[in-house]
Formats: sequence, structure tokens, C-alpha cells
Amino acid sequence: QVQLVESGGGLVQAGGSLRLSCAASGRTFSRDFMGWFRQAPGKEREWVAAISWNGVSTYYADSVKGRFTISRDNPRNTVYLQMNSLKPEDTGVYYCAAAPSGAYYYTSSYEYWGQGTQVTVSS
Repeated sequence: QVQLVESGGGLVQAGGSLRLSCAASGRTFSRDFMGWFRQAPGKEREWVAAISWNGVSTYYADSVKGRFTISRDNPRNTVYLQMNSLKPEDTGVYYCAAAPSGAYYYTSSYEYWGQGTQVTVSS
């Protein structure tokens, strides 16, 4: 059974930091692009960051560039999202996802999704 399980969410004050983890199991994801998405209440899910299979290339939405860092540990089948200088507008459910093929910026490229972890940033 293929699973992506996110952890590390929580409540933090504006300006604080959180580190999200995504543990994958059931298949190897070492050749997949991995991405993080988020969904705020009443809004559509939006792409946040992506990382190439070997970790060499990373991509970020403009809204998080310079504050968030995506990384991966292929032997551990785990992806991370380090979030610094958090803002209230970063609040939402964060999902990790795996894209075996296709462009990282297309949501439709991501075939495997986790259940999400809640991040709440208070002002």
C-alpha cells in the first residue's frame, strides 16, 4: 500500500518556524519529483514547493521563496519542508505529493498524496 504521511504541523506565532516531514512507503519515490501543496480554508489547493528526484533542483512559489526550503532524503524515503518567518497567510493544511512523471508545476502530475498536516500561524 502506497502511503505518504505528513507530520510536523502545529500552531506557531508569526515569525516562527516549523519543519514538516513526509514519510513515504509502499514504493520507492527516489525517482519522483516531490512537492508540497497547501490549502487554506475556503481556498483552492496551491502548489508551494517541489524538488527533483536527486535533490539538485528546487522550485518555490513566489509567496514562500526565501522563507521555505524543501529537501529530501532518498534512502529514508522522506521529504522535508523547512518553513521560517511564518506569516498568518501561511495557515492551511499542507500536503506532500509525488509526481512520477510530468512537470512539477502541474497538479495533475502528482499521483500520490498524503492526508495533510495542519499549520496554523497566529498573528
